[in-house]
Amino acid sequence: MLALRLTRGTHPLVLARRLLVAAASAGVGFLLLCTLGHALGHPEQAPASTLRLLWCVLPLAATVQFAVAVARTDPSTRPRPGLSAIGLGPARLALLAAASTAVTCALGSAVALLLYLHLRGDLTGLPFDGAAAGLLAGDQPVPLAAVLTLLAVVPVTAAAAAALALRPRPAPPVEDVEGETMPSGLPWGVALIAIGLAVETYAGRGGGGDGLPLPGRFDGSPAAVLAGWVLTAIGLATAGPALVHGCGRLLQTARPGAVRLLAGRVLTAEARRIGRPLGVVCAVLSGLLAAASLYGSDTGSDAFGPLTGLGATLILACTCATLLTAALESRQGRAPVIEALLDAGAPPTALRTAALLRAGVLLAVFLPLTWAVGELAALPLKG
Repeated sequence: MLALRLTRGTHPLVLARRLLVAAASAGVGFLLLCTLGHALGHPEQAPASTLRLLWCVLPLAATVQFAVAVARTDPSTRPRPGLSAIGLGPARLALLAAASTAVTCALGSAVALLLYLHLRGDLTGLPFDGAAAGLLAGDQPVPLAAVLTLLAVVPVTAAAAAALALRPRPAPPVEDVEGETMPSGLPWGVALIAIGLAVETYAGRGGGGDGLPLPGRFDGSPAAVLAGWVLTAIGLATAGPALVHGCGRLLQTARPGAVRLLAGRVLTAEARRIGRPLGVVCAVLSGLLAAASLYGSDTGSDAFGPLTGLGATLILACTCATLLTAALESRQGRAPVIEALLDAGAPPTALRTAALLRAGVLLAVFLPLTWAVGELAALPLKG
C-alpha cells in the first residue's frame, strides 16, 4: 500500500519512466505468451519451442536491467533522515523499491495478457481477420497455470534484481569515491571478446554443424557462432567501465586545463555507473550491425518476422533507456558539486563544454569499437 501511495505522488517524469518499464514488461510478456502459443499449436516441435523460450531471455535481461536502473533513480526510495525514524531504513527502502518494481511490471504483464487474449479472439472476436489466431494457437484452450507462470517471470525477476541492487552496502574506500582506482574488468573483457571472435571464426570456417531452428532469418546460424557472439557481448559489457575510466584518465593527461580536468574527473568517478550500460549498448549495436551486414539485402517487412523484430526492438530500446537513466543518475549525484562550482564563480559554459567533451571522447572510443566488433562478428558467416 505504501508503494502505491508513493507511486501516486511521484513526479511526472518518474511516472513516465515507470510507464516505460511497464511497456517493456508488456512486450516481454507478450513474447513469452507467443512462445506458449507456438508450443500449443505445434506440439511435435517441442525443441524448437524450447529454443524460442530461451531466446526470450535476451529481452527479459534488457527489461530487468532497465527496471533496476529506474528503481535506482526513483527519489521516493532514497534514504532520508525522517524515514529512518519511522522504521524505513535502507533495507526497508530496498524492499519498497522492489515492491514498486513488481507492481509496475505486473501492470505490463496484465496488458500483455489482454493483448494476447484479444489477438486470439477470446475477448471480442478475431481482429485483423484472424491473421494472428494461427500464430497464437487460437483453436486451443489457454492453460491458465502456464500463462500465470510466464507472466510472473518479469515481475519476480525484476523485483529480485532491484532488491539485490539496492541492498545496503558498506561504504566504498576513499579512492573509489574519488575515482582513482582502474576498474579491473578490462583484461577479462578483452579476453572474452577475443575468445568469442575466435569461436565465431572457427565455427564459421568449419561449418559449425547444423543450423539452429531460430525464428526469422537466423535459422541457419550454427550454435557455436551464436555462442561466440554471446561471449563477445559479455566481454564488451565487462570492459565498459574500464574503457570509460581510461577515457577519463586520457583527458587528464598532458597538462589539462580546468575543462579537461573536470571532464576527466567526472568520467573516472562515474566509470562504474555508466560504463556497464554503455558496454551493453555497444554489444547490442554491434550485433545489429552484424545482422545488417549479413542480411542487409533482405531487410524487407518479413525479413526477420514480427516477433523477432519485437524482441530486437525491446533489447535496443531497453539498453538505450538504461544508459540514459544511468546518465541521469550520474547527473543527479553530481548536482551538489555543480551547485558548488556555480557558487564559486565557475561559468556555466565551462560546465557545458566539459559535458560535450565527455560525450565526444566516449563516442570517439566506443563507436569505432562497436563497428569493428560488428564487422568481425559478421565476417565468419559471410560467403
